[in-house]
Amino acid sequence: MQTDFLIVGSGIAGLTYALKIANKFPEKKVLVITKTQADETNTKYAQGGIAGVWDVANDSYQKHIEDTLIAGDGLCNMAIVEMVVKEGPERIKEIIEYGAEFDRDEKGEYSLGKEGGHSENRILHHKDVTGKEMERALLAKLNSLPNIILANHCFVVDLITQHHLGYLVTKSTPDITCYGVYVLNLHTNQIEKISAGFTLLATGGCGQAYRTTTNPKIATGDGIAMVYRAKGKIENMEFIQFHPTALYEPGVSPSFLITEAVRGDGGILRNKSGEAFMEKYDHRKDLAPRDIVARAIDNEMKRTGTEHVYLDCRHMNKEKFIHHFPNIYNKCLSIGIDVMQHLIPVAPAAHYSCGGIKTNEWGETSIKNLYACGECSSTGLHGANRLASNSLLEAMVFAHRCFLHTTRGIAGIQLRNDLPDWNAEGTSDPKEMILITQSIKELQQIMSDYVGIVRTDVRLTRASKRLDLLFEETEALYRSTRVSPQLCELRNLITVAYLIVKSAEFRKESRGLHFNTDHPDKAKLLQNIIL
Repeated sequence: MQTDFLIVGSGIAGLTYALKIANKFPEKKVLVITKTQADETNTKYAQGGIAGVWDVANDSYQKHIEDTLIAGDGLCNMAIVEMVVKEGPERIKEIIEYGAEFDRDEKGEYSLGKEGGHSENRILHHKDVTGKEMERALLAKLNSLPNIILANHCFVVDLITQHHLGYLVTKSTPDITCYGVYVLNLHTNQIEKISAGFTLLATGGCGQAYRTTTNPKIATGDGIAMVYRAKGKIENMEFIQFHPTALYEPGVSPSFLITEAVRGDGGILRNKSGEAFMEKYDHRKDLAPRDIVARAIDNEMKRTGTEHVYLDCRHMNKEKFIHHFPNIYNKCLSIGIDVMQHLIPVAPAAHYSCGGIKTNEWGETSIKNLYACGECSSTGLHGANRLASNSLLEAMVFAHRCFLHTTRGIAGIQLRNDLPDWNAEGTSDPKEMILITQSIKELQQIMSDYVGIVRTDVRLTRASKRLDLLFEETEALYRSTRVSPQLCELRNLITVAYLIVKSAEFRKESRGLHFNTDHPDKAKLLQNIIL
């Protein structure tokens, strides 16, 4: 297959880009591929909302910029922060024009929420399912454009570069170019090649590298792993954000998210003794940035010997709570928790990757004709810790900028007709799937035990050694068996886990989401770690 524009991933980043390109070039082919259903994305599970300077009477660009920089703990790119904050409101207006509905107050004005790290109310939301509403609006708009092909159940195995044409490609190769991708078509169980003029990776995060995560099963770091294998640049993978308040349900994965907006509306964190403990850790109490709150909860759990703390909403207005958080209210009720009478058990869970595929201000990666946006990218916005509700904003701003940049370069693109077929010679069907599923469990255990909220040099060394063994076993399996989604996801998770561990080992300081008790100070202010 050949296509002018190839988008891998159907979340807010990929769909925003696809819509803009399809509108601009109605004569061009735009192909969006996703490994499951089109709406099964990280976007769908985003509860809180999207941050933007809306109430100009009380808020300002400068306040949003400062909040983002403070949360990022010294590692944000100032120019990128300013750009995203100032361009963001226009992108929000666009998705409203597409049909996305955000909650309004009794006067008809948008109801703006407040979350941890924000100095003002600036979060637009749709109940507690904002991402799902934005995804719905984008997919509805997408279906009205005839030149967009949406291909479900297609798993991208690898990027096609000069390497597949027989050339030696290394990290120092100056002109690595992406010509398309190899895709495992799950309808036919065959690997097909797609030649593309421009390829955009919008593949989401990597929360499944951990045992407990708010991310869906699809969040296996596929785009990040593919770029690393293609010798592209990856940065800041040590900064994995743990959401402080996932509903504590032993053995349930993914974990149900209790959005930060609940604390923004007055929810209070308490330990097993009923004490409101956040005032001991930060003057902003329950609305401190996520890295601080997650470490505080982790410390309380270890200090008291419990596996969770509690979120207290009993003092909140019931009618207002149900109106704003109907999904959370009903979920808690389904497991016997009436939030107006009972405390909600919560614990941190892996939530968001602040690092990823290194891009510039236009979403360009270090590989020619390859762009990245959304959670799989590292743009410089988040630094060492993402400010709440900045992720959907970043995805939309950079999708627009990727659109602008590819529009300028489309005239010089030529599709290649000499790409080799996938070589499956010497492989056979896997005899035991247990080899794959058990390895995934081992990897998640390693990452959760050794590379979690609090780290040490010894833990990182242990993780590295155990990942080496998993890598060797999995590569041997990959060479001898036919490709399957499960095997590809395992390979990708091992690659992402390796990148997280190596980045964490290189950073000899504690900053933002990376806290190492052997290096507790911020003495060095290391710059971005690129692998």
